[in-house]
This record gives sequence, C-alpha cells and structure tokens, in this order.
Amino acid sequence: MPLIVRDATPADVPAITALYADEVRLHVNTYEYDVPDADEMALRMRSVLDAGYPYLVAELDGEFVGYAYASSYRARTGYRKTVENSVYVVPGRQGQGIGAALMRALIHACEARGYRQMIAVIGEPTNTASIRLHEKFGFVLVGVFRGIAWKHDRWLDTVQMQRTLGDGTATPPQDE
Repeated sequence: MPLIVRDATPADVPAITALYADEVRLHVNTYEYDVPDADEMALRMRSVLDAGYPYLVAELDGEFVGYAYASSYRARTGYRKTVENSVYVVPGRQGQGIGAALMRALIHACEARGYRQMIAVIGEPTNTASIRLHEKFGFVLVGVFRGIAWKHDRWLDTVQMQRTLGDGTATPPQDE
C-alpha cells in the first residue's frame, strides 16, 4: 500500500501518544519533561482542531508512521496568520519520505486556510534531519537561541526557521 496522509481522528490518539512519549523521554525535539497521557493528547488534538488548524497522520501499509500539525505561533491577535509546525515520524521510519509527505500536506492545508507564515522551532542544531527537511520545503534559518532550555542535564539551543505561505506579506489578510 502507498503512503497515505490523512486527517487525524480520535482513533489515532494512542499511536500519537506513544510516539510523543518517546520524544519526551528520550529526545530534545520537545522540551516537555512529563509524558502526557492519552487523555491529555486527545485534549491537545481537539484544541488544535477546534481552533481550525490541521492535524494529520501518515500511514504506510495500514500502519501509523507519523503525525504533523500546525498551531498558533503566538496567542496575540497580530500573529493570527502565522503558524508553528510540528512533525514527528516513528523511529526506524525516518528517511523514507514520511516527514516530507506530512510537511507537504501540512503546508498545503495551512495555505488553504489562509495562513501566511510557518515557523519551525527545532530543538537543537544537531537535529540535522529536521533542519534538512525544513530546508527542502523552503524554510530559511532566522536564528538560533543559545541555551534557552534545560533538559537531559544540559542546556539546549533552539533553531528557528521560517517559510512564507501563500501570498506571504504581499497582501493584507482577508479578514482586515
């Protein structure tokens, strides 16, 4: 079966929870310390969807292999046309085009909703796979925040990348 990217549903929450739990426990792609349970992850998904943002899942041969979503970059009204992305791929499945398929679909879904900028907040400059994925889709480095987070007994830098969506800053938003 081909790789399928589709809208996430509540039935995906257990797989999403398991993947995110590994990220929290083992890696620095999130600076969260405590692993959220399935109820919390379902609440987070519902919050993203209720706010009108896309939340996607990738399946390969009928098996969950990753997820992606966009959410508010910042809460203030002036940022309403800017989103932050998140893309997670199951360990052992990286490098198979799953992250790219999720990113492509996420960008398309955000442009269809009228968003103008997408921000990537990447935990650690050593996460070259994520940086390369974002570069592949036109993201550019806008900065590195040095030592702004503490996890796994060390200070962490955070990479910030940005990509224009749709008309970007060429025209005012439709809701002006």
